[in-house]
Amino acid sequence: MLDFQAVRDREISLDELLAGVDKARLQAETNEMMDYILGQIGACTDADVVFTPVDPKANDPYASSEDEQEIAWNLGHLVVHVTASAEESAALAAEMARGVELHGRSRSEIPWETVTTIEQCRHRLEESRRMCLASLEMWPDQPYLDYIVETWKDGPQVNAIGRYVLGLSHAQSHLAQIDDVVQQAKTARS
Repeated sequence: MLDFQAVRDREISLDELLAGVDKARLQAETNEMMDYILGQIGACTDADVVFTPVDPKANDPYASSEDEQEIAWNLGHLVVHVTASAEESAALAAEMARGVELHGRSRSEIPWETVTTIEQCRHRLEESRRMCLASLEMWPDQPYLDYIVETWKDGPQVNAIGRYVLGLSHAQSHLAQIDDVVQQAKTARS
């Protein structure tokens, strides 16, 4: 997996991390990320999916309501969030690769409350893998890699490859949280 932590820690730049990364590498990174998360939840049960963990750092300023801003995310919530972020980055990257002018966000996140079984989590991850990989097939043979955009106010400036990997980076930033929730759920059912 790409070491996004080195970028977060400002040891290297995103451009340095992505030197030599191409569409084939993005496909491999996508598969590796989805396989990793599927491995993390491999022994989980339906009860683990809806288990509410303890998370004293819970803070979601983008929550759909004030009531949800400080709730700890269960496994279903994490899977829905991570996959929606990956898909959004993949969709925007496909447009950038084709030279389409940035027009805002491209996000669709199913209600996390509807994901209550481990099979739904696995399905969501596999569906997201399929969608992200399919988005790469929309890239032309000669993508517009000189088309650079600012990802958000004061955020990094990226081309299509950078935009795509921001979804993977976001997923990677939640891996320890997924491990923690899985461990708490396992302990609770022991």
